[in-house]
Amino acid sequence: MPALPTTRRPLVIAAVMASMFMVAIEATIVSTAMPQIVGDLGGLALYSWVFSSFLLTQTAATVVFGKLSDVYGRKPVMLAGIAVFLVGSLLCGFARSMPAMIAFRLLQGVGAGAIQPIALTIVGDLYSAQERGRIQGFLASVWATSAVLGPLAGGFIIEHASWAWIFWLNIPVGLLAATGFATFLHEGVTRAERRIDAAGAALFTVAIGALMVALTEAGSSDSWGAMTAACVALVGATLFVLQERLAPEPVIAFSVWSRRPIAASNGCSLLAGMALIGLTTFLPMYVQGVLGQTPLVAGLALTVMVLGWPIGATLAARTLTRFGLRPILLTGSLLLPLGASVLLTLGPGSAPVTAGLASLVMGFGMGLLSTAALVLIQEIVPWSQRGSATASNVFSRNLGSTLGATLFGAVLNHGLARAGTGVHADQLQHLLASGGGAGLTEIRATLQQALHLTFWAMFGIAAAAVLLALLVPHVPLGRARETPAE
Repeated sequence: MPALPTTRRPLVIAAVMASMFMVAIEATIVSTAMPQIVGDLGGLALYSWVFSSFLLTQTAATVVFGKLSDVYGRKPVMLAGIAVFLVGSLLCGFARSMPAMIAFRLLQGVGAGAIQPIALTIVGDLYSAQERGRIQGFLASVWATSAVLGPLAGGFIIEHASWAWIFWLNIPVGLLAATGFATFLHEGVTRAERRIDAAGAALFTVAIGALMVALTEAGSSDSWGAMTAACVALVGATLFVLQERLAPEPVIAFSVWSRRPIAASNGCSLLAGMALIGLTTFLPMYVQGVLGQTPLVAGLALTVMVLGWPIGATLAARTLTRFGLRPILLTGSLLLPLGASVLLTLGPGSAPVTAGLASLVMGFGMGLLSTAALVLIQEIVPWSQRGSATASNVFSRNLGSTLGATLFGAVLNHGLARAGTGVHADQLQHLLASGGGAGLTEIRATLQQALHLTFWAMFGIAAAAVLLALLVPHVPLGRARETPAE
């Protein structure tokens, strides 16, 4: 049997960073262009679905592609994911109606559902936990850079070119990433006959897709649509569980997902994702609507979270061998309620720097927690299950974001209703757009009370994440390097 070419790890990591950059920058750069896109295509009522459709298929596809990478290897599935993402990006640029844009964003999300978990799995394959400190720093910097460059690049493109280039910008980056994987990543995957649980994959996609639709529509005027989607999700989930118990090669191996370290780590990641989406959604609203600051100041208060995350991730990866996985995960989880508690001290006269401090602490804690949880999960499974295990963690965080957005939105609406002042959405929009004013004092006070209640809910979710982190057992580093790469 001829020897495999040697995998060139630095060049593979460059391809990983390029592929992750496409997914990471997608949210911020598209947000910048959406006013122009809606102006050209119309369909303002479908505005939120341009984002929800992408997240829907990304979340649903994550677990399926993780399983496929365990069967067929990382490279072919990653290349397929990049191809789907680029086709979706190309079509988005040619969209001539809002329904077409949403359909093409669904396709983009499928590709993203392959890219994100498999990129992290490739890193786990090629590097031991002891080697991963420097690499995690590189990967974390991708998300921080995309958060800064996204709005700048989006604004520049909108000003000097068509909004279609917002999507077409992915094509050269994706082609470079695909070339890197095809040329420099070599795997010795055993081509054994293994049946793919196609029925399980379809049922899982339907169940999670319907759940995402139900969560997205929850609280909207279309309550009938949300209830219908919830029923579809329940039926799909029931059939999926029955199918997985019978399938010889299940999409989700319950014996793996139910293992205490994986279940506790994923549960902690889910709650942390919920807390963080609450921060990113409602902190800018508080800084603008209650503190009366400009959108720039509100953006800066949130940006320090994006800076704290990669710093925490890099520090966690570099100190894994010194302190161990469990202590770092616990420390990260404790920082989440600590940062949320700072939000509870905010009042109409608070300085924006206080809000920024809370954002920084929570971002730093999330960096510690997410890195430790991912490495822990990858350390306790063999190569043949590492793709599925990694995807389970990414899936948990994504699902947590959706659950959190729905939960905290409901808490905010409850807080506004409980205030009993008859404040309407258009009045809040006017407050945020105007930056304040003497005639808006009552509205600002009502918003402050509602957001304070939301911060309490965020604190409770973050505290629950600590309880789950306490259930994570000690997992030693130094698993055998059984990967077929090289």
